Amino acid sequence: MDQFEKATTNSSAEWWRGCVIYQVYPRSYQDSNGDGIGDLAGIRRRLPYIASLGVDALWISPFFKSPMKDYGYDVSDYREIDPLFGSLEDFDLLLDEAHQFGLKLMIDLVLNHSSDQHPWFTESRKNRDNDKADWYVWADAQPDGTPPNNWLSVFGGSAWQWDTPRQQYYLHNFLVSQPDFNFHCPALQNALLDLTRFWLEKGVDGFRLDTINFYVHDAELRDNPALEIDQRNASIAPLVNPYNYQDHLYSKNRPENLYFLKRFRSLLDEFEGRACLGEVGDAQRGLEILGQYTEGNERAHMCYTFELMHAHPVTPSWIRQVFEHLNRVAENGWPCWAYSNHDVMRHASRWKLSDAALKLHATLLMCLYGSACIYQGEELGLEEAEVDFEDLHDPYGIEFWPEFKGRDGCHTPMVWEKTSVNAGFSEAKPWLPVSPDQQQLAVSEQEHVPESLLNHYRRAIRLRHQNAALTTGDMKILKSEGAILGFLRRTDKETLYCVFNLGDEAVDTSLPSGNWSDSGDVVGGAAIQEDGSLRLDAWQCAIVRKRGRNNG
Repeated sequence: MDQFEKATTNSSAEWWRGCVIYQVYPRSYQDSNGDGIGDLAGIRRRLPYIASLGVDALWISPFFKSPMKDYGYDVSDYREIDPLFGSLEDFDLLLDEAHQFGLKLMIDLVLNHSSDQHPWFTESRKNRDNDKADWYVWADAQPDGTPPNNWLSVFGGSAWQWDTPRQQYYLHNFLVSQPDFNFHCPALQNALLDLTRFWLEKGVDGFRLDTINFYVHDAELRDNPALEIDQRNASIAPLVNPYNYQDHLYSKNRPENLYFLKRFRSLLDEFEGRACLGEVGDAQRGLEILGQYTEGNERAHMCYTFELMHAHPVTPSWIRQVFEHLNRVAENGWPCWAYSNHDVMRHASRWKLSDAALKLHATLLMCLYGSACIYQGEELGLEEAEVDFEDLHDPYGIEFWPEFKGRDGCHTPMVWEKTSVNAGFSEAKPWLPVSPDQQQLAVSEQEHVPESLLNHYRRAIRLRHQNAALTTGDMKILKSEGAILGFLRRTDKETLYCVFNLGDEAVDTSLPSGNWSDSGDVVGGAAIQEDGSLRLDAWQCAIVRKRGRNNG
């Protein structure tokens, strides 16, 4: 067995519980045809690397046919691969080979909206009585010609755009070129489920559901209330964006969404072992929504929110606060935690983490209750890249520059080789510049260094797979004092105590009552002292095992 191969492979219908997912942003992972843009064949080439991490699943951001005004999150054909990324044959080869490596393959479904170039929208905007007239959210102007209500777009400005052919406004929670679907229309829901079935029948193992809480809008189009200044939270949108000024009660988070999720889950359940991961974008009630959307067996399997993708650093008190809130509002839900993704500043920069701190954060992520996502390059410790305004592609960054520089800093190409042109990503000029600072951290520089961050991620993921308590066990926080965070992970047969020093100074800490022994893991380093206590150096952890026949 390769030293980084998963110790066990969970092939059950609930493989998603406690799984580790690796997110690939296809434009920036590996170019295979010399056009400067990553593609499906490039991802296929790098499958041995992805498998070597020990992850359970590969999530690929959108690769559908698209005008690319929002990097593929504006879909013009859900059943076709955009030529930038390859063909359906390329996808089939990638899917088959991923399965050969023991990887589940999840694709990114964007169901809240389409591109304005989608044939459905072209038909819908023609007039008010065609077959797809109500497939999008249309509304008349107010008597003075202004938009129907005060709803705002995540990308800035009004969420309503005037359309001359229909003499109405249409809703767009994101770009003007991303009109929102009308989920109050049964025919629209049926069409979305049909395209979902298309990919299920191809053999995909699951879906990441973009903006899952945005699907249904308030049918009465009521105004959103204002949000108090002290409640404004930049976890979903930058503070310079007026989107933070509203409490989005009516433009998203509607209870009717649960009915569609039930239909979606029913479809997935027709296929053995399929799962979905929802993105919950809400700064005020994200964990509550996670709890609602993952409760029971009729909705989403798991969801992630932005609590650990926030500017707030991961401190013991913050972790306790997040999990106490989770236990109150989502006791029966299933979270999926992430530090970084394609929409937020890389956490190495966001929290200004040293190499030792990055390693500890990686271990912590693998010890938390729930599932986990890793964003490409995170395992290398990549910081946010500096991208000049002239090189920007992100419409979000262009809109709010320079106070908010957008998302291109986390979209720059993956760095494979330190000395190769364009870091081994492409022989042509990449669509975004390769970061010279990131190139110093290339895979080639870390692959054969035992103590590199890359190999630490592999060990931390392996630790998770080797201990059922870390994948499916419950979690109870015992300590959150100063820099020390300590919690139990337990199954009926196993109890682990995970304790972390999230600070720059060594700390002595006691163990819970009981008979404990070193677990023998290779990610912590701290050992139990003769007096039964632990001494944790700066940014060090210990994972100890309770001894006894029934140590749970």
